[in-house]
Amino acid sequence: MSDVTANETLAPPAPGYWATAGRKLVRDRAAMISLAVLVVIALMCAAAPWYARHVSHTNPFQSNLSGTVVRHGRTMEVLGAADNPLHLGIEPIGPSWRLGPYMLGADQQGRDVAARMLYGGRNSLLISFASAVVCLVLAALTGILAGFFGGWVDRGISFLLDALWAFPVFLLAISLSVVLIAHGIDFGLFRLDASSLSLPITIIGVIYVPYVARPVRGLVIGLRQSEYVMAAIGIGAPAWRILWYDILPNVISALVVFAPLIVALDLLTEAALSFLSIGVQPPAASWGTIIHDGESLIYTRPVVAIAPGLAIVITVLALNILGDGLRDALDPRAKLRN
Repeated sequence: MSDVTANETLAPPAPGYWATAGRKLVRDRAAMISLAVLVVIALMCAAAPWYARHVSHTNPFQSNLSGTVVRHGRTMEVLGAADNPLHLGIEPIGPSWRLGPYMLGADQQGRDVAARMLYGGRNSLLISFASAVVCLVLAALTGILAGFFGGWVDRGISFLLDALWAFPVFLLAISLSVVLIAHGIDFGLFRLDASSLSLPITIIGVIYVPYVARPVRGLVIGLRQSEYVMAAIGIGAPAWRILWYDILPNVISALVVFAPLIVALDLLTEAALSFLSIGVQPPAASWGTIIHDGESLIYTRPVVAIAPGLAIVITVLALNILGDGLRDALDPRAKLRN
C-alpha cells in the first residue's frame, strides 16, 4: 500500500492545455515548415537596410534614371533604349539572377526591385500583423461584452457589427481609404497623416472586426451558460473576475486560431489597397505598390510584378497552413468535424 502511495505521489503532473497543444503543433510537420518559411521571410525583410547598403549598393527610394551598372565586364545603363526595331522609349534593365545590384532588375525609375521588395515586405508584414492585433483586440472586447452582458449591450454592439458587416469588405476599405487619405484623421493632439502606416493599419484592422467578433460572441454566450460560470455568478463573484479568469482564457485559444487567417486577409487587403494607390503612400513601398509599379512593364519586365506577387502567395499560403495546424492543435474536435 505504501508503494502505491509513493508511486502516485511521484507521478509527474499531467501536461496543461497549452503544453499539450504545443506538442501537437510541433509534431505537425506542415505547420512547422510554414512557420519556418514565415520566419525566413520576416528575417529577409528585416535585413532590407543591410541588403541595400552592402549588396545592391543602391537607394531603393531614389530614382536612378541616368545610372549605370557593370555586368559581364561591361557598363550598362539602368534605363536603356527599348528593345524594338526603332528603339523608341526606354526600358529598365532586366534581372541578373545573381546576388548583387539589380538581381531582379529595375523598375521604370531605375530603382532596384529586389531591395524595394525587401523594404516593401517590411511594410506589408508590419501592416498585416499590426492590423490583425487591432482586429483581434477590438473583436475580443466587443464579442465578450456582447455575449456576457446581453440585453441592450448585446443589441447595441450587434447593431454596429451588422452595420459593418453589411458593407462588402473591399468596398468599405476603399471608401475609408479614399476619404481618410485625402483628409487624414485629426483628434486634436493626435493626427494620422496620409503617409502614416497607422492609417492603413487602422482601416484594415477595423473592417474585419465583425468576422471575428461574431464567433467570439457565440462562444461567450455558450460559456456564460456553463456550470462553472453560473456557479461563479451564483456565489456573487464580480463580473470583471468572471471575465478575466473564466471567460477570457477560453476565448484566447479561439483568437490564436483566428490570428494567422486574419493576418493573411490583412496582407491581401493591404496589397489590393496599395495596388490601387490608396494604401501605402510614396515614398514608402509595399508589395502591393511594387505590383502597381510593374503593371506597365508586365510584357517586357514581368518579374517586377511577378516577384512581389509570388511573395504574397507564399506568405498567405504559409499563414493558412499554420492556421490549420493551430486549429488542429488547439481544438481536439477539429479533426473529428473534418
